[in-house]
Amino acid sequence: MDIKISNEAAEWFKEEYEIDEKASLRFFVRYGGMGGNVPGFSLGVNIEDPNVIHTSTTSENILFFIEESDAWYFEEKDLVITLDEKMGEPQFSYQ
Repeated sequence: MDIKISNEAAEWFKEEYEIDEKASLRFFVRYGGMGGNVPGFSLGVNIEDPNVIHTSTTSENILFFIEESDAWYFEEKDLVITLDEKMGEPQFSYQ
C-alpha cells in the first residue's frame, strides 16, 4: 500500500493547514461520514507526529502518513489524493 498525492493536493493541504515549515499530516480512520473505503467509516486528517507508521510519503515539505493501527481500512489499496479543481478540495480514491 502506498500514498500517492499530487503536487496540487499537497499544496492545498499546505495552504489549508497554514504549514510554513516541515509538518506531519496523518490520515486516520473515523467512524461515520461518507465516501470512504469501508461503509460506515471515513478518512480524517490531522496534524500530528507519527507513532508507528504503516506507510508514508513526503510532498511540499509535508510528511503524509498512515499509522499501523489504521492500515486495515485501506484493504491493501493505495490511497490516491488529487485536487478536484471544480470543488477546490482534495479528492480521495482507493486503487
